[in-house]
Amino acid sequence: MIDQQIDIPTKDGKITTFITHPERGGPFPVIIFYMDAPAIREELRDMARRLGTSGYYVMLPNLYYRAGVMELGPINPDPESPERKRMFELMQSINIPVVMEDTKALLAYAEGEAAANTRIVGTVGYCMSGRYAINAATHFPDRVKAAASVYGTHLATDQPDSPHLAAEKTKAELYFACAETDIYAPMEIIEKVQAGMKGSTNEVEIYPATHHGFAFPRRPVYHRDAAERHWERLLALYRRNLSAQPEARCPSS
Repeated sequence: MIDQQIDIPTKDGKITTFITHPERGGPFPVIIFYMDAPAIREELRDMARRLGTSGYYVMLPNLYYRAGVMELGPINPDPESPERKRMFELMQSINIPVVMEDTKALLAYAEGEAAANTRIVGTVGYCMSGRYAINAATHFPDRVKAAASVYGTHLATDQPDSPHLAAEKTKAELYFACAETDIYAPMEIIEKVQAGMKGSTNEVEIYPATHHGFAFPRRPVYHRDAAERHWERLLALYRRNLSAQPEARCPSS
């Protein structure tokens, strides 16, 4: 595997991006891995590497570059702690339009890379970035073929770019992995997403006995079986859609 960290020019500066892909073969389909609220850390780099070993050119951008922040370090679970308040400030400093501009810059960079095939793109976003992964499919419909939200937040809003409305705006296959217990995406929100995906081949899956953050190995709520299922679903999603001859997919119930 080849790992590198690159500063990619954007309208607002330079977005530091961790890139990993196989050493041999290619060009590889591009996967944009959008970080969660606690920011870039080795845990996420390891997850990006796991995707890359399956034959993808994976880009993990630092979405907090406008604030000059790269890594936040340990986050105190106390909602009143300075670390947690800072994290929420950073999370609220970005939104769908600015992240889509960043995505445009990431794809423009990848176009010049021999190892990357930017005609076939997948996305995945965890926590705050589930909405960004889904919106990439609606903003770049000719490139993004598959998008996954893993315990994403803000999935059903009153805005036209709400993820629960995305099925009408893209031909990409969409997958929503949802925790059974999630204060950031309660069941009434998930039900709206399910209604929005009804009649499509997209899937909304609820993971039993899980909590928000279940796929991150270093979280107290880590659920090994659910985490491995999410990897199985994610890699199958990409195999179906990020190849020259996509596999058939089953309609959702």
